[in-house]
Amino acid sequence: MKVFCVVPAFNEEKNITTIINQVRPLVDGLVIIDDGSTDKTGNFVKESGVVLLKHIINRGQGAALRTGTQYCLNHGADIIVHFDADGQFLSRDIEKIAAPIKDGAVQVVFGSRFLDNRYSSEMPIFKKYFIMPLAKAVNKIFFNINLTDPQSGFRAMSAEAARKIDWKQDRMAHCSEIMFEVKKNNFKVKEIPIRVIYHNFGQSFAGGLKILKELFIAMLIN
Repeated sequence: MKVFCVVPAFNEEKNITTIINQVRPLVDGLVIIDDGSTDKTGNFVKESGVVLLKHIINRGQGAALRTGTQYCLNHGADIIVHFDADGQFLSRDIEKIAAPIKDGAVQVVFGSRFLDNRYSSEMPIFKKYFIMPLAKAVNKIFFNINLTDPQSGFRAMSAEAARKIDWKQDRMAHCSEIMFEVKKNNFKVKEIPIRVIYHNFGQSFAGGLKILKELFIAMLIN
């Protein structure tokens, strides 16, 4: 089965070459989406020789993932992995994320920072005890989603699932929307423990509130 990896990148010139070198040997196709970067991210991707897709303006991670996922579907991917460009995910976890789909056990896999206490203990305290519980409560109350990690950006899906998961959110609210789409389509799901290396705080409180606002607007529109 062909495994393709989609990596959105916005001003990641410091990390993108390392990410490419780490991920490329582990997958059959690597697709980088330069989401309106103003630095040399796109130039470094071009030099590497992997697939580069460009957004003229910064549209957001959700939009970049949608662009990359569609490219993968158009070029024969059987499994599509979503991965970040900031160096917080470990490339060695890609095989773990894709394995249950390769085995035919499930159609979608989410990485979780809360299935192994060794990993969850490394999360910044405010994020772990305030932002994540709040996001989990919103997912449960409004979307009936019971996954352990409410904002997991490290995921894999079969081509069949990717064709049906139709997320509209261009920015960070896409995480919850993808989970909702997975539940709506009754796909078989598995969570896999992953480790995240926190180089900085990550999602701010204001950013978390913005995600909630985007989700509420989406619910009203739909």
